[in-house]
Amino acid sequence: MEQVLIVDPEGNPVGAAPRARVRAEGLWHACAAIVVRSVDGGRLYVHRRTDDKDVYPGLYDPTCGGVVAAGETPDGCAARELAEELGVTAVPEFRFRTPFVDGTIRYVAHVYEARTDGPFTHQPEEVAWGGWMGVEEVRRLAADPDWPVVPDGRALIGEWFRWWV
Repeated sequence: MEQVLIVDPEGNPVGAAPRARVRAEGLWHACAAIVVRSVDGGRLYVHRRTDDKDVYPGLYDPTCGGVVAAGETPDGCAARELAEELGVTAVPEFRFRTPFVDGTIRYVAHVYEARTDGPFTHQPEEVAWGGWMGVEEVRRLAADPDWPVVPDGRALIGEWFRWWV
């Protein structure tokens, strides 16, 4: 049973709990989210989540990432998730930390940026489709309430745009 790092709303570690309990009880936890940007800086890698994901199935996501496991650092989680979901071994650089709340989903996001041109190998359980989009196209889509994007991806990329583009 996978143990997830439990944090307080400021992101300070306070324990660990099984992933199922985190979801069922809406426990604060830590996540790593990575914005994948082309080496030339003009494109972002966007993917669509598989239709059988337990959270936000079938929606687009301008970040990749996941929960920080108990005993894992956010930096380690970011590198692991990048490798698992997209098959990329680039070194993610930390950008900022921010809370995210959507109903019972409550976490502190550690947001990173990775510069790479791939190649990409999608994890079939996580990624149904992935491809490059222009930075300005993603900015426009993220601001469009009709774009079927994960709520946390919309919030995190919006914050990333405020600081890094």
